[in-house]
Amino acid sequence: MSNILRLAIVDPNDSAREKLKSMLLGMDIVWLEAECSRYEFFADVVGQTNPDIGVICVDSDPDKALRLIGELRQQSPECSIVVVSSSSDGQLILKAMRAGAKEFVTHPIKIEDLLNSLERIGSVRFGRGDGKSRGCTVITVAGATGGVGSTSVAVNLGCILAADSQNAVALIDLDLALGDADVFLDTIPDYTLVDVAQNISRLDITLLKRSLTKHASGLYLLPRPVQLQDTQLITPDDLQRVLSLLKATFSHLIIDISKGYNALDMVALEAAKHTLLVTQLDLPCLRNVVRLMMSFDELPEIKDKVKILVNRVGLENGQISLKKAQETIGREIYWQLPNDYRVMVEIRNNGVPLIEQAPKAAITQAVVALAESLCGEAANESRGGEDGDKAAGLGRWLNFWPAKGAQRAKDKK
Repeated sequence: MSNILRLAIVDPNDSAREKLKSMLLGMDIVWLEAECSRYEFFADVVGQTNPDIGVICVDSDPDKALRLIGELRQQSPECSIVVVSSSSDGQLILKAMRAGAKEFVTHPIKIEDLLNSLERIGSVRFGRGDGKSRGCTVITVAGATGGVGSTSVAVNLGCILAADSQNAVALIDLDLALGDADVFLDTIPDYTLVDVAQNISRLDITLLKRSLTKHASGLYLLPRPVQLQDTQLITPDDLQRVLSLLKATFSHLIIDISKGYNALDMVALEAAKHTLLVTQLDLPCLRNVVRLMMSFDELPEIKDKVKILVNRVGLENGQISLKKAQETIGREIYWQLPNDYRVMVEIRNNGVPLIEQAPKAAITQAVVALAESLCGEAANESRGGEDGDKAAGLGRWLNFWPAKGAQRAKDKK
């Protein structure tokens, strides 16, 4: 993605700098390239890293900070300056702007004010008139228990999204012990999540993509560690940094979490725009859905994102009805995927995604429609926000498959 803003920040106040870093790491449109605790070193940092924006917190020494702004304007004119200060004094603002600052943000920092300042700079830098940056849609796939098909949903959803050349899609296998997304894609990765997490400070967008495994569908995979003992090497902070760089690089990020709902899984759930909770129509699964939703309801940053997806609808034996399932869990079912045991066994054993192995199958079309439903809002906005475009959007996805596209062309004649 070419519309990510690379930032460097300087603030001698350690606690204030950490708060600002945390705020920046939560933004999809930026990547934190460097940080500095001394004004006198920041010009060299900018010269070495060439960021798009330099964020200068001036409160520790306003005179020294203003001289730094002027120095950067001379030495690194391509670097736009954003000033952060607890002072709203008009003279300070005027001096900062005259020295070369593009934006001035006051403490306490409101995230919307900082985001608006960054987007205004981005709109000029990237030649956009709307002042908006394309963000990353993060989709977390969770399972109500093991064996419900959450990995197959994550992998095939990712491959379908990657079929659109306008998308850049990555999949993280966060089941660090027993994840098998690489098996579904028949790949032998060179690097894993541990490799990326331990070297995140040295990675840029180009090196990151080289560290991922690219599937023929266009999907990039970041797999689980090879050794079980390596699962302890990834901390929530490490994962947060990995997610930040991936969100700055890709238009869509899919995270297949474990069934342990541990600290790393919670980081992924909080980062998601959508969480698909995959279940089946049996009592143990539905009981777990109720239990999970009770826990999620206490987490406002997660509960409104959860969408219940019922997999393998149509099994001949032992299924609870959809109506009874909804009564049991007390929530609407967002999506259903039909049971197709033969096709799913074939794609798993062959390491071939649905769109390649069985593009005409009902389950494939259901996953395609799921992709359109999850990402249709953004697609409709890009088409002008017209109502009733879902069918047209679905056709756009189906046309990526030669067999399906040929059949649709034939039907039009």
